[in-house]
Amino acid sequence: MSEPIPWNGYETYMLVVAHPDDAEFSSAGTIARLTREGKRVVIIQVTSGDKGTSNPEIPPEQLAEIREAEELEAARRLGVAEMVFLRLTDGELEPNLEFREKIVRMIRTHRPDVIITHDPYRPYALHPDHRAVGFAATDAVYPTARDPHYFPEHLRAGLQPHKTAEIWYFNAEHPDLVVDITDTIETKFDALRAHASQVGDGENVFPRVRDRAKEVAAESDFELAEAFKVVQMRR
Repeated sequence: MSEPIPWNGYETYMLVVAHPDDAEFSSAGTIARLTREGKRVVIIQVTSGDKGTSNPEIPPEQLAEIREAEELEAARRLGVAEMVFLRLTDGELEPNLEFREKIVRMIRTHRPDVIITHDPYRPYALHPDHRAVGFAATDAVYPTARDPHYFPEHLRAGLQPHKTAEIWYFNAEHPDLVVDITDTIETKFDALRAHASQVGDGENVFPRVRDRAKEVAAESDFELAEAFKVVQMRR
C-alpha cells in the first residue's frame, strides 16, 4: 500500500499545464492517487500542443485536434472528469495580464484548494511555455484571484474572488513533498500511452520515466515517487 499523503482536508486540485502530456509526465501517479481517494481534479490545458511534432506535413490545427483527443483519453484513464482547453498558441505564451485573466477565471470558476503547475523558478527550465504558465499561474493565485478589483467583469458574471491554499510546483529543483506512486505507476504509463503522437508505444519512454521515479524516491522509503515544491498561500 502507498504511504498516506497529507491532503490537509483539501478536496479540489487544479493542474495548470502548458501542453498535452505535461500533466501525465509530471504528475500522473499523483493524479491517479487523488482520484482514487475521491478528490476532485481539474486539468486546465493552456495550449493544445499544435507545434509538438517533428513532422512538417501535419497542419497545426490537425495536430491540435489529435493532441486534445489524446489528452481527453489520458485524463479518462486517470479518472479525471473535468478538462478545460484554453487553446492558446503553442510556443507563444507570455505571462501577461491577458493570459493571467484566463487563469484567474478558471480559479474563480473551479475554486481549487491546490494548484499544481510548472516551476518557473527552476534553473534551466528550458521551455518558454513552461516558464510562462508557471509565472502566470503563480501571479493568478496571488494576489489576482484573491482581490475583487482585479477583473471586475468576473463579479458581474457571478464569479467570486478565491484564495487558493497551496501551489505545488512539479519538476522543482528542491521539492519538499514526495508522493509515493509505487501503486499507480502502471496507471501513469497507461495515461502516457494515450499520447501516442508523442510517445509511440511508450517502450522507449517508460524505462526513463521509471528510472526518474526511482531517483525521486531515493531519499524516501518509497520505491517510486513524484515530487513537488509546496508553497503555502492561505494560512
